[in-house]
Amino acid sequence: MVRPKNCRLVGTLPESTYFKPRGIPLRLPKEVILNVDEFEALRLADLEECYQEQAAEKMGVSRQTFGRIIKSDRKKVTAVLVQGKALRIEGGAYETAPSQKFVCEHCRCAWELSYGAGKPEICPSCRAITTRRDRKEKDD
Repeated sequence: MVRPKNCRLVGTLPESTYFKPRGIPLRLPKEVILNVDEFEALRLADLEECYQEQAAEKMGVSRQTFGRIIKSDRKKVTAVLVQGKALRIEGGAYETAPSQKFVCEHCRCAWELSYGAGKPEICPSCRAITTRRDRKEKDD
């Protein structure tokens, strides 16, 4: 019997959930499905350049599990690129990670960052160095 997957923490949901080769009608390409938690693993490993141990901690999985996820993800994305398939991002056992809200003491600009991203060094609006964490808030 296969053990059920535990929920994995996802810090960022994808802005776009479907990619296909240019000039091919939607009904023609074969699809590869990448779960949202798999998308998060790729984002952490390749875009954020986190070490596997750090990324696994952010997702709430073991380092070995993260390694298996990322290996499978890279194979799927390579198949999409090499074989001209479409990529759909959907589903999976995940929950969004809580976020932190920050307010700039200088310009009062407010913004959110994923929990665990650390305290921001500069305000994205006025570029001031001093910021403070306003409060933590979990997304529902």
